[in-house]
Amino acid sequence: MIREATEKDLMDILEIYNDAILNTTAVYDYKAHTLDDRTQWYEKKKQDGYPLLVFEKSDKVIAFSTFGPFRAWPAYKYTIEHSVYVHKDYRNEGIATKLMQEIIKIANAREYATLVAGIDAANETSIKMHEKMGFTFSGVIKKAGYKFNEWLDLAFYQLDLKGPKVPSEG
Repeated sequence: MIREATEKDLMDILEIYNDAILNTTAVYDYKAHTLDDRTQWYEKKKQDGYPLLVFEKSDKVIAFSTFGPFRAWPAYKYTIEHSVYVHKDYRNEGIATKLMQEIIKIANAREYATLVAGIDAANETSIKMHEKMGFTFSGVIKKAGYKFNEWLDLAFYQLDLKGPKVPSEG
């Protein structure tokens, strides 16, 4: 079941995210986050009106997805960057795709023009999923990060959305 996250989901979200930090190159961070970190993140998402979706199975959150601003400057207001994370025991079951479909629906309804994905260039599974969903390759920043004693390249993919009916600079 896909639904909007609540505060009681934060421990499951934290477990998923910390596994990504500590064991993968999906997050270019070194240290596990705390529950306080995730609570502040959750409150900021809610305050700013960004979606935070979870995929629940047997009363446990096993994946989450969200989006937020791509860059802080006003002219980027129609471009967002998303993230999607799945618990290590539930990967390759199509859960990320289902969450992404919902995120894309929300982004289109809110009249965003471009959805950006920053993906570790070695993450072939994520790249294939994004390509199947219509994302196109936009470029690579070589040596964007350093983790697990190696340089990491960050690949960017984008999905063109419906965009605003009447874009404005205001």
